[in-house]
Amino acid sequence: MALPRAHQASFTPSEIEFIAGNEKIHIIPKAKFAKMNFIQGKIGPFQPPLSIEVPTWLALLMKKNDKCSIVCPDWLNIDYLKKRQEEEEKGEEFSKLPFHYMEISQMLLETASDDIPNAEQIRKLLKDLRETRQAKSRTGLTVLDDKWLGMNNLSLMEINEIRPFFTRAFNEMRKLNFDDRSNSQDASQTL
Repeated sequence: MALPRAHQASFTPSEIEFIAGNEKIHIIPKAKFAKMNFIQGKIGPFQPPLSIEVPTWLALLMKKNDKCSIVCPDWLNIDYLKKRQEEEEKGEEFSKLPFHYMEISQMLLETASDDIPNAEQIRKLLKDLRETRQAKSRTGLTVLDDKWLGMNNLSLMEINEIRPFFTRAFNEMRKLNFDDRSNSQDASQTL
């Protein structure tokens, strides 16, 4: 599928989700398995009820096949998300969240909501957090500078959403700045 020119420098949401699938999370296997060999290395052995760290993609695959329970990440709980929401509303900076928090939370809530306490409340908090962060990033766009822009603690999905606009805006501002400099040089040469 051909993408519009403005989006060719961006990832699709499914590509970002694929990248996030390599993030490690903990699972509790439901059966004993020997070490598994993958391109990225060996994982295992799996010994119930011991927790083991695996890539998210493997955890989701095992969960779909009822081979494990997923241990909810520390950041995917009501208290943590409420605290981040308060930080977003009170501060100018973005609150610190995992780089792939949006993708991982979406995948876990979709596949393993039974392993996440208060899943529905967490969904709502994540939605509120996302809306607050989007509003904050739009506010940040109003103070664009052609030299530098600082927005720390954005997730990959958030960066990807605003990348096409930033690219066009920075290019236009550089053109305008270049035109201003060349006009001032022409004026100084005629004097």
